[in-house]
Amino acid sequence: MDEVIADVGPKFLDLYEQEYGIRLNKEDYWGKKIYQINGADHIRNFLFDKGFFADLPVMPGSQEIVRELMEHYEIFITTAAMEFRASLEDKYDWLKRHFPFIHWKNFVFCGDKSVIAADYMIDDHVFNLQTFQGIGLLYTASHNIHETNFIRVNNWEEIRTFFRQELEQGK
Repeated sequence: MDEVIADVGPKFLDLYEQEYGIRLNKEDYWGKKIYQINGADHIRNFLFDKGFFADLPVMPGSQEIVRELMEHYEIFITTAAMEFRASLEDKYDWLKRHFPFIHWKNFVFCGDKSVIAADYMIDDHVFNLQTFQGIGLLYTASHNIHETNFIRVNNWEEIRTFFRQELEQGK
């Protein structure tokens, strides 16, 4: 969910700017998460706050393309929400607001995505894809740009193209 359909980046950029009075450029944190910048590790603690996940922007194209994919695939939204207890309600409400066409039974809130058995998984974290038994698509995020072991998708248009090709091949 996060950094695939929900854009957490702008929120971290805002928090960093509030803390340090500096608006980061992509080059300042490329190759890591914003809270991995020296001295900014405490910004990660905001993930535990009620409301942190409530107002994240939607990744461009995700709503339209997820709806298209639902015509051919059973879609589940999977999020490792258990570490951040307050995120459960925020994420559920966010999904109902922005993806109302996905049934609540297709929301999977878990702690470890290795329990997911599916044909495809789109994720921004390599460790989730390393244990996945299906085809993993790595959604580009600042922290994974140097990774080369997975099929990379940079945006939702590339996801649309990937799945159109899969359908053409009968997958």
